[in-house]
Amino acid sequence: MARWIESWMPGSGTGSMGRGGEGHPGQRFGLPAEGVSSVAGFGRRLAALVVDWLLGYLIAVLVLGSEEIGGPNLPWAVLGIWFLLTAVPVAVFGASAGMTLLGIRVASIDSSAVIGIPRALLRTALIALIVPPLVRDSDGRGWHDRAVRSIVVRTRA
Repeated sequence: MARWIESWMPGSGTGSMGRGGEGHPGQRFGLPAEGVSSVAGFGRRLAALVVDWLLGYLIAVLVLGSEEIGGPNLPWAVLGIWFLLTAVPVAVFGASAGMTLLGIRVASIDSSAVIGIPRALLRTALIALIVPPLVRDSDGRGWHDRAVRSIVVRTRA
């Protein structure tokens, strides 16, 4: 569905591939088609998000106590902890725990080593809104990556 949506979004390219059907994701950024430094697929990205979310849930339960499971404060605690567990490591190291486990990292398209704190905070806030990561361009970049000029790449094959 994301491919269909991007075909009519302004500035999203020329249709389903954005490159006339030629090339590979990340080619315009000088990234390889496969292997290390190639664009990470949606499956790896989603799995990394799930790992980070579960880690946030586990920490929230440990902090709030098991009696809080199902309580009104747990979802907000999970969201806050997930936000910190994602934004801070991405700002400093380029990857959260889940990303590291799945062999991916956030790379800046302006050749900076990492995206830094302001961009990591904005990127993570947009991910929390759910829709921005689902609408992707031909390079697999969601609105959150486009907004902060980043791309998620593989760190291992």
